Amino acid sequence: MQNPPPARRPTRALQEFVQVSRAFEAHVARELTVNATDLAAMEHLISSGPLAPGELARRIGVTPPAVTAVVDRLEALGHARREANPADRRSIVVTPSPGSVGQTMGILAPMIRDVDAALDGFDPDEQEVIAQYLERVVAAYRAHVPA
Repeated sequence: MQNPPPARRPTRALQEFVQVSRAFEAHVARELTVNATDLAAMEHLISSGPLAPGELARRIGVTPPAVTAVVDRLEALGHARREANPADRRSIVVTPSPGSVGQTMGILAPMIRDVDAALDGFDPDEQEVIAQYLERVVAAYRAHVPA
């Protein structure tokens, strides 16, 4: 195995961010009593609202039978429920429960505020440079994720 190329300080900080982000996600999953796949499903339901099971399966990268198991677990824990699709009563959507959204946001909101507050010491021009850098990092990551 080859040694990774030497990384500059911002790149090392991003590597550490990825590690800490994974640890934070594991913490959120433990608090909600869900596994990583269930947490990924909840993230999509909370950010996008109700989703058809097929769309949820596509977003989290699982098969339709696997998403059925995910939704079953989320329902059993009170995190989500199946409801009639208002656009097509013959199908269903998975909806996050309000209590679960509140619990999740209670964990996430303080972290989001702290991350946003990290920009407070930078003037608008510096914040623009930071934003451009992070957008380029996201593009670099995307370029290495198979479609």
